[in-house]
Amino acid sequence: MNLIQSLTDNYGVVSIVVLVWLSIYFILVFWIFIYRYISLSSLISNEKACLDSLVSGKYTLPRNSVFHYNISKIEKKVTEPILQYCLNKTVKEATSGLTFLAVVASTAPFIGLFGTVVEILEAFSTLGNEARATLDVIAPVISKALVATATGILTAVPAYTFNLFLKRKVFELNTYLKLQIDILLSPKESLKNVDEIV
Repeated sequence: MNLIQSLTDNYGVVSIVVLVWLSIYFILVFWIFIYRYISLSSLISNEKACLDSLVSGKYTLPRNSVFHYNISKIEKKVTEPILQYCLNKTVKEATSGLTFLAVVASTAPFIGLFGTVVEILEAFSTLGNEARATLDVIAPVISKALVATATGILTAVPAYTFNLFLKRKVFELNTYLKLQIDILLSPKESLKNVDEIV
């Protein structure tokens, strides 16, 4: 209770709301990154193994492939449109959460700046009523107001970094899936032994 009382004494209601909002953003950014990183890493290693299996000459879909899982659910023959559907569905699922990271990266500094501006406006209105506003009085007020901006930047930087990092992982997954499609759709008779090509 004393913590809440000291926060309300030191900061205005708007600043507290801004700091809580940015704290929730910060927690969600790290949660989304950890969850997506683990799931994408697992999916990428799985699809890389499936691609290696196809490259080694097995022209059937491995059971642990995303394509095998999706095609078995819809019980269709392996065709280019079906494989493209599976690719798009997988990429869509792999990118969920990335939009939120982009939104946080672009809005968090402005939310923090809003908290700072409101806090400075309140501070100057209070200081205007006093007879003497010296640097000793103004400096602590401004430094306290800048906490919201610093929190906004602190939230935005990891969100932006994690967004770019996860986009790269999705690109890697997409590449493995497209290579699998190319191998699955290539005519078997046109595939020659390496010894014959060299």
